Amino acid sequence: RTATAGRRVPRGDERLREHRGPVLPGWIAVVVGALALTGCAAVLWRAGVVPATLVAAFGVPPRPYHGLRATHWPPLAFLGVVTLLALGGLGRAKAGHAWVLTLFGSYRGTVRRTGLTWISPLLLRRRVDVRLRHWRSEPMPAVDSGGLALQVVVQVVWQVRDTARATLAVEDHIDYLAEQVESATARVLSRLPADAFHDDAPTLRDAEAVGEALTRTLAAETEAVGIEVFSAQPTRIEYAPEVAEAMRRRRIAAIDAKHRDTVLTAVVDAVDDTVHRLTSRGIVELDDYERKALVKDLTVAFYTGRSDQ
Repeated sequence: RTATAGRRVPRGDERLREHRGPVLPGWIAVVVGALALTGCAAVLWRAGVVPATLVAAFGVPPRPYHGLRATHWPPLAFLGVVTLLALGGLGRAKAGHAWVLTLFGSYRGTVRRTGLTWISPLLLRRRVDVRLRHWRSEPMPAVDSGGLALQVVVQVVWQVRDTARATLAVEDHIDYLAEQVESATARVLSRLPADAFHDDAPTLRDAEAVGEALTRTLAAETEAVGIEVFSAQPTRIEYAPEVAEAMRRRRIAAIDAKHRDTVLTAVVDAVDDTVHRLTSRGIVELDDYERKALVKDLTVAFYTGRSDQ
């Protein structure tokens, strides 16, 4: 975890950790339910409740009906409860999803098994998406280190790692993630200028460095709710509309000044090299006045030629 002075990184409840919940393969529940239904049918047949036509279809002799006696009710009640529990707990678990189980508000475990499963009907189920997901924000307001207003779009690649914390440690982990993205983006972008027009200092245009800082900050903030952040990358950093035109003119002026400085440096080097060759080889002999005049003429000629290019 990373933290800055004056603030604390949120910590999750150490007692709230994902663990395996009570679950059985679905075929066991189907078999138990079928046996319980068969037992109920046998009790009703012995009591003579089953119609003779239905009994004859199975090749079983019918029995006379004398009413349900007291001895019939306990097995019927028991087998009926078993049937309800067996068939009522059946469910189809999808790949990429998990069930978080609670009983009277207490966490009882997580089921990540797929296919036909049986979970006790007494347990409350909450489905959680555990697939690798990505989320793209709307343009968010922010400021750079100079206080200039920006608009930023961030794309986050994340996944739920601890379903217990994601479900129970926060009201809505997706809303929590979105709010932390906005908060972390504002903090990270305020450390650097959007542009350094006359210096080679780090800026927000270095998408790789800004993305790494944002990923580290966001991962530390969301760990407490069981979310793992793999990547948080600004896909667009722009000036706000109210300052965009002024900054565009400033950027053009900076580029033009840098270009002029580059051209002037190249011209001075060329003039110095030309004068040095002429004098060192004895082609011309120049006094101070003639040297200055030659330097002046060559500088004007070279600069004019390079400016035209």
